[in-house]
Amino acid sequence: MAIAVIVLRLSLPGAHSLKDKRRIVKSLKDRLRRRFNVSVAEMDYHDVWQSASIGVCTISPDGKFAEGTAAKVADFVTGDPRLSLVDYELEMF
Repeated sequence: MAIAVIVLRLSLPGAHSLKDKRRIVKSLKDRLRRRFNVSVAEMDYHDVWQSASIGVCTISPDGKFAEGTAAKVADFVTGDPRLSLVDYELEMF
């Protein structure tokens, strides 16, 4: 069994308030859950308007599949025009 955890650090230049930020982050979390069947949570920067940290986790019997899912999540986030991916960190267990 393999567990992949990816932490995404995001910049949200279009967010002009915490309400804007939460709308964008909630939408992203919902889309990631639906598209990739992963667990998603906001991890840090809760009170910062234009920054977010999202944690994504997937569990699979195959390590390559879990790592591939994490890479697809990062690619998907990169394609969202409302935000930019500043950095991400992948850990495999």
